[in-house]
Amino acid sequence: MIAVASVRDALSAATDALGAAGCESPRLDAELLLADALGADRGTLVADPGRTIEPPAARIFGERVRRRIAREPVAYILGRRGFRRIDLAVDARVLIPRPETELLVEVVLPLPRGAHVHDVGTGSGAVALAVKHERPDMRVTASDISPAAVEVARANAARLGLDVDVEVEAGLPASARDADLVLANLPYVCDGEWAGLEPEITLHEPRGALTSGEDGLEAIRALVAGAPAGLRLALEHAPGQAEAVRGLLGGGRTLCDLSGRERVTLGTAP
Repeated sequence: MIAVASVRDALSAATDALGAAGCESPRLDAELLLADALGADRGTLVADPGRTIEPPAARIFGERVRRRIAREPVAYILGRRGFRRIDLAVDARVLIPRPETELLVEVVLPLPRGAHVHDVGTGSGAVALAVKHERPDMRVTASDISPAAVEVARANAARLGLDVDVEVEAGLPASARDADLVLANLPYVCDGEWAGLEPEITLHEPRGALTSGEDGLEAIRALVAGAPAGLRLALEHAPGQAEAVRGLLGGGRTLCDLSGRERVTLGTAP
């Protein structure tokens, strides 16, 4: 699709093609895809724009650009996503970790040594594994309703050498009912909003990990309703849902993400 001779020419052609396809950050995407095809970093591309691209790398790059033109997320194309201080393997079985979800990790860090933290709806294992990486003294467990997601999370835990037990479970496992804190990034997109989301989401990410009923709160309500009274919870949600989520919890208070949007509410199960 794209005739390439040098890094400069490849990036220029790919950026134009990705921009025309509606990708939000075409230059960045092109740089990430080309750097990976070359087995280099983005700094190398800047330092040596005249570098010739050999045919094997050119073929890999061309195929990946075609996938990105079809609006497949870069994280799925490369098979990985950075989250805080760890790199996670990701594919279409799991939601791509978002930067705002890192706030759930921040909530955990002040807890005392030896605390038990459980992550409900772990997906790729991002939150649970980041917590264990930064607080190895803690007992960290995780669960997800999707067996496919649990496979991904367990593989990430093994690759990173992090001792996090991940189980298939709908809702809160019995083993986590006495946890010091339960974290949850459950689906919170309203069903009616799905069609208006970006093609990267609607065409490629698992809808079950994103939508949750008419107001987006079905999964959160179910978790709170099934939790023992007094259990401490930290729940990620959309900014517009903060008041409703506070109303579900005892002593609910909401923290803002780096963009200043209400993102994580803490409180106790009633």
